[in-house]
This record gives sequence, structure tokens and C-alpha cells, in this order.
Amino acid sequence: MIMKNFIFPSKSLLPFSFLVFTSNMCAQKQERPNVIFILADDLGWNDLGCMGSRYYETPNIDRLAKRGVLFTNAYATCPVSSPSRASILTGQYTPRHGITDWIGEASGEEWRKLGRHSKLLPPCYVLSLPKEELTLPEYLKQYGYSTFFAGKWHLGEEGSWPEDHGFDINKGGWSAGSPKGGYFSPYENPRLSDLKDGENLSMRLGIETVSFIREQYKKKKKNPFFAYLSFYAVHGPIQTSQEKWSYFRDKAERMGIKENAFEVDRTMPVRQTQDNPVYAGLIQQMDDAVGVLLDAIEEMGLDKNTMIIFTSDNGGVTSGDAFSTALLPLRGGKGRQWEGGIREPLLIEYPGCKSPGSNCDVPVIGTDFYPTILDFAALPLVPQQHMDGVSIMPLLEGKEIASRSLFWHYPHYGNQGGEPSSIIRKGDWKLIYYLEDQHCELYNLATDISESEPLNHMYPDKVKELKTLLDAWLIEVDAKMPVADPMYNPLEEKQVKIGWKTKMLQQQETLRKKMLTKGWEPNQDWWGSKVTVD
Repeated sequence: MIMKNFIFPSKSLLPFSFLVFTSNMCAQKQERPNVIFILADDLGWNDLGCMGSRYYETPNIDRLAKRGVLFTNAYATCPVSSPSRASILTGQYTPRHGITDWIGEASGEEWRKLGRHSKLLPPCYVLSLPKEELTLPEYLKQYGYSTFFAGKWHLGEEGSWPEDHGFDINKGGWSAGSPKGGYFSPYENPRLSDLKDGENLSMRLGIETVSFIREQYKKKKKNPFFAYLSFYAVHGPIQTSQEKWSYFRDKAERMGIKENAFEVDRTMPVRQTQDNPVYAGLIQQMDDAVGVLLDAIEEMGLDKNTMIIFTSDNGGVTSGDAFSTALLPLRGGKGRQWEGGIREPLLIEYPGCKSPGSNCDVPVIGTDFYPTILDFAALPLVPQQHMDGVSIMPLLEGKEIASRSLFWHYPHYGNQGGEPSSIIRKGDWKLIYYLEDQHCELYNLATDISESEPLNHMYPDKVKELKTLLDAWLIEVDAKMPVADPMYNPLEEKQVKIGWKTKMLQQQETLRKKMLTKGWEPNQDWWGSKVTVD
């Protein structure tokens, strides 16, 4: 019998005969629960109705909040996507697995070619999910799980796609980090066939997930399943249908359209209002797809034996990219070091939930999913793999977990104005350590969730305490650091930032007003959504 506390070696050390042995033994065990993991891309902390948005409408995702537990202090491990996605699959902080920036971004001396004229050159990073990592789906397969992936991958070139890291089926996951063909077919995706022009990508991914689950159900397999629905939404380029745009444009008008919606925060203009009708439509398209999935699960009676997790990979886009949303009272958004860049919505529904509709305020992070799913499925934990995560099943059951510090390391410049930094959160205290000039900012999130006023001068001992803990962690994980650029010219950098604060600010205000004008059209067929032939 396999003992609960058995410690598995790394994937590379597991002999084939042992894998077959464990798989065959598990097939004889009692039925394992199913797991559905739903990951949105670039969805902000309060971009859901259940998280307080009055503008966006997400009735289907909100169903999870009513039937499960909503976490108010949930975090991604990075303010951009590839690193946090790797952390979900490995249970490790970003410096450990080595993917510290979104895959494809320039680093080292190549960074100069982007014309940012930054003070530092970002360090090189790992360009694909390391083969030696025992990913969550690979581990689950050892216990008879059928594994399925749909949507955005962005963890390496061909040879490091979902099927190379433990997923039996891959629908739409490849190298790209955005929907190359947009949100309406043809998708220009080598891992997702085109069925009919104008089909919506989010709905297609939802239907593919349902089809996989129905196939499992029809065959009445004893194998449990792990389905990972990774939406490309709501990453730019943001697109929606004319009908949804019109509905949300009118809603914005009823709520009152402000004359201006952007303010410069240190480096870039940042959106202050949730009134983007295209983005609202894109969110609703994703929510529609989640609804189809939830309805199917209930129809098949699988809700009695299925955990459903919904979260996002990083903060919402308040600056840079599509300047899509506002996350107030949180400061910043995707790519930035403040709460808006790393705090996420997290909803977990599971059979036997003792407090449906409850909130949990305990800080949790993306490395926790791996051990939590294993714990829920009554599988042995593998702490040498998911070493940076803990099971949060006790929190779901109304109990407690041991207090701990959470860490982040992003030694890069975000496209959205973020600055290279390392972060620690301990209790309500958060310390940001800036790598350009080695200064720190101390905040208390209980009293200042907006991170508006550093408290360094009031609590110098707390700064010293947290900086000591952060330094020790950076050494432990062998964190790579940026280096000074010998060609740095502060006058050139200043000109770039002046452009962001003036020309870019005006461009965004102008574009926002156009989107909210009656009769506005992005193009004649609304990004292809009008060409559907029924």
C-alpha cells in the first residue's frame, strides 16, 4: 500500500516500472475526485461582479462564489503571465523554475533594442518550462487521471507545449501568449482547428472542455479527470461583438461617463474607471463560456465529485497594452509591483463545502494550487516539487494554516510601467525593494490597501526585519539580478517617459471617448464576428 507520507523523487528519477505499478494500483482504488482549473488571462482583482464591479457582468463566474469560497487576498507569483503559469504547474516561486518574465521579452543587451533607455539590463531567464519539473498533470497521471488542456499555454516553443508536460489532449495551447488571430475565427492557432468563421474563441475553448468531459462521462471511465481551461481572454487585443459593445456602451452612459479617465502614476497613464465597453464584452464572452461548462457539469451530476478553481495569472491591464480596466482601490495593474499587479480573484467550489458563499481573507498564492489539489484528491504530497506552496484545504474547511511570508521577484521592466523589484508580504506588511537604486517602500495593507503612503520613517525596524527576510530568500532561490547598463543615458530615458506622460495620456483619453461614442465601429465586421454563417 502506498503510504500517505511517501516522498516521490523527481520525475527524472522515477523508473518506468514504478510508474506502471503506481498507476495500476491506483486504478483499483476508490473513485478519485475530478478537478477543473479555470485560468483567466490578465483579469484584474475586481473585474468580477462578485469582487465588487458594478460595470462588468459575470453571473456565471459569480455562481462559484455563491457555492464555494472567495479569497480576497489571493496572489499570482508574478505580475506577468509566463512566470505565474509555470508556478501553478510546478508549485515553485519564479526564481526556482527560472521563468521570471513573459517568454519572448528581451533581456540582457537585447533589451536596448526596445528603445526604453533603462538604467538596468534585465537578466536572462529560462525560455521554456523545464523538462525536469514534475508538473501537476504529470503527477496526476500517475494516479490514473486523464488530463486535458484548452487555451493559452505560453511556456515555450514546440517541444514544450502542453502535450510535452503531462496533458493527454491539447486544444489551443502553443507558444503564443495572445490570440494571434483575435477572438473570432479564423484563429491562426496550430493547435486549434477553425470550424466556422466568426466563431468566438472563449466559447470554443469552453465547448472543447465540455466535449472532453462528456467523452469521459459517456465512456463511464473510472479514471478521474483534470481539465485545465486556460482562456486567452481577457488579454489584448481586446475584441467583442457589436451587440455586447452596444449593451455596455449604453450601460456606461447610464452610469455616467466621466470627462477624463486616466492619471499618470509615476511612469505611465493608469486607467481610473471601469467603463471600457469592449473589455466588458470580452469579459462577458468568457463568462458565457464558463456558464456552458458549469451547466454541463451539473447536467452530468459531476458537481458532486468535482473541485472547480477559478483565478487569473496576473493583474488587470490598467496601463500599457490595451489600458483596459481600473482596479481601484488597488494601485497599479499588470506588470507593476503594487497590489494591482499581483492580487487576483480566486474562487474555489468543491463538494462538501462547509461554508458556501463565504470569504477567506488569509493570503494565498499560485504555488498553493499544486499541493491543494493533491490534498483534495487524497494523494501523497511531493514537497520537494511544490516546495513553495502549501495546501489551503484547511482554509476551505474553515480552519487555519500556519502563518508565512509570501515572496515575489521580478527583475525586469514591465511593458506597463513596472520597475524591477523584489517583494515580501508578512501579515499585513508589504515591503517593495527596488533594484534600480536599492530603496525600499513599506506599506501596511490593512490600513492602506492603495499603497499610497510609504511608512519607512515610522517603522524603520519593520523595514529592517522584512528586508533581512527578503535578502535571505533571494539568496535561497538564487535569484538572478539585473545589471547596470554602461550605455545608460538619463536624458534619453527622461524623453521616453515624458512621451508616456503626455502623448500617451492624450492618445488613451481620445481612444476611450471614441469607444464610448454612439455608432463607433472598430471595423466593418467587428473583428470578424459578423461573418458567422449559421
